[in-house]
Amino acid sequence: MKINLTKLILLLGLTVTMSCSKTAKKEVEPVNYVKENYTKKEVKITMRDGVKLHATIYAPKDTTKTYPILLQRTPYSCRPYGEDQMRPKIGPNEILMKEGNIIVYEDVRGRWMSEGVYDNMRAYIPNKTEKQSDETTDTYDTIDWLVKNVPHNNGKVGTWGISYPGHYATVSTIDAHPALKAASPQACIGDFFFDDFHHNGAFLLSYFRAISLFGTYKDQPTDSAWYSFPKMNTQDQYQFFLDKGPLKNLNEYFQYDKPDSKNVASKSDIDDFFWKEIVEHPNYDSVWQSKGIIQHLDKVPSTVATMIVGGWFDAEDLYGPLETYKGIEKNQPNNYNTVVFGPWDHGGWSRSKVKNAVGNYYFGDSISLNFQKNIETKFFNHFLKGSGSKESGLPEAYVYDTGKKEWKSYDVWPPKNARKQSLFLTEDQNLSNTKTNTSKISFVSDIKRPVPYSEDIKTVFTPRKYMTDDQRFAARRPDVLVFETEIMEEDMTLAGDILAKLNVATTGTAADWIVKVIDVHPSDLKNDNEDMQSHMKLSNYHMMVRSEVLRGRFRNSFANPEPFTPNKKTKVDIKLQDVFHTIKKGHKLQIQVQSTWFPLIDLNPQIYVDNIYKADEKDFKTQTHSVFTDSSIEFTVLK
Repeated sequence: MKINLTKLILLLGLTVTMSCSKTAKKEVEPVNYVKENYTKKEVKITMRDGVKLHATIYAPKDTTKTYPILLQRTPYSCRPYGEDQMRPKIGPNEILMKEGNIIVYEDVRGRWMSEGVYDNMRAYIPNKTEKQSDETTDTYDTIDWLVKNVPHNNGKVGTWGISYPGHYATVSTIDAHPALKAASPQACIGDFFFDDFHHNGAFLLSYFRAISLFGTYKDQPTDSAWYSFPKMNTQDQYQFFLDKGPLKNLNEYFQYDKPDSKNVASKSDIDDFFWKEIVEHPNYDSVWQSKGIIQHLDKVPSTVATMIVGGWFDAEDLYGPLETYKGIEKNQPNNYNTVVFGPWDHGGWSRSKVKNAVGNYYFGDSISLNFQKNIETKFFNHFLKGSGSKESGLPEAYVYDTGKKEWKSYDVWPPKNARKQSLFLTEDQNLSNTKTNTSKISFVSDIKRPVPYSEDIKTVFTPRKYMTDDQRFAARRPDVLVFETEIMEEDMTLAGDILAKLNVATTGTAADWIVKVIDVHPSDLKNDNEDMQSHMKLSNYHMMVRSEVLRGRFRNSFANPEPFTPNKKTKVDIKLQDVFHTIKKGHKLQIQVQSTWFPLIDLNPQIYVDNIYKADEKDFKTQTHSVFTDSSIEFTVLK
């Protein structure tokens, strides 16, 4: 099945700079600004091992001055192909496009028009021989060729990208070429066991349709799609996955050679190399460990300035940008390294829409446009056209308080005046500053009626809006435990990571644990978002601020899973990613605890098996889970 690439890109939100509002289109005069002001050239750049990569170079027609090079390396195509075919927009944003820069896109190894065989999250090779290559050398060789062969460049290069291209921007900083002066990894993947397809060992079942995009084999350059997406033939993904049962029943969607369905053995065959990798490596073993890039951030030279960008409500890549910023800070504290986090979903900062909302929740106008003009453009211009000194005029941390709906600047993240503060669960399901009597609260986790992650009936390519969704639908289920404070008498600003310190038990030998942090709004609020779903009201809105899952088998080690002992009280710590959110006076802070989150994550059998991807239907059992009231939630609170 051939696919429409433009629709795919918009679905994934990976090259969101290509989308623009009607207002933005009117501002671009003439209609195709790129065609009128840029020339386009397509080249093949030879890597040190002889493999040729395809690159597209957009150069300003005004050749009276020199320009920096802005490079994006991508697995999502340099389209449109053909030197007479132009993108409608190029570069990180419209301002940098209009100011004049040499903009380069490159298909990474094994993708689209580039030679070689693709390796998903290709591992970094330390101590390489002269002819060995990885993505760091491919980037180095590309930059080296560009600065030596592209006319009118000023010898300075910047890299940027969102999501997977953001990962390649991170890669560019490691063992970097001397010409690389600025890099902006945005929504960047950091480690595939914690980003995108996995969360703390749980499989993101909602990403099922994206598997073939990365795992369909190709060994020849092509300008058209060589993969197809599974046909679900339904608009109800909850029921679809519930009916499918164990993960092994999804193998048929990744059998591209159409094996004989009458042959029982053939039903376990897998042609998709990414799905096979996931199935055969259920634990954080050497395969996944080698693919992580954040482990190598000690190799970012001080000559490269970095600006990490992310969205507080990015359902796809939240772990990556936070850990990338923190990793550079830890390993290279003297580097110029900044972080920007705003009220965005995946790639929202690069869109040209005036209105900024995530799902039903509205944050304000022109937030993304102001970022592009006053932060992103300023960053690249300072390091690629200006002095390049550490005095850029930008804050170390430029972060948006999603509760107060305002920006703040800090000289470090989390802020220096942030302190740890714990709230304890109580028997009457409140949150208390002090530990009370220890008792247990139990619920039945029915594998035939898992807790949905959204009340919407939908089938989506990748999840997004649930990150700010109203959680009242979940709070009203008997298999979701709810704990909350009294109405706040003063503001409480959460500014940093969150650690759920649970003490739990289960009648089975396996369980998942999901913790959600929720801002319960006052009942007298009026709707402020005309695009809010018609059934939804801001009155008493239970806004999810942060959420995370831990597959219980990994409570002590992601590499060495272990079962629970039935009915034994067991410690389970769940780290939730950073937030910057004020629970305002008049609101309440709520915690929800549950053990299913479907079909965002796959179902846990609730009895221990060595590999959940190979579990049988008989392995899935309903169990009773318990949470003890000496459990606590440790927040990072701004004092």
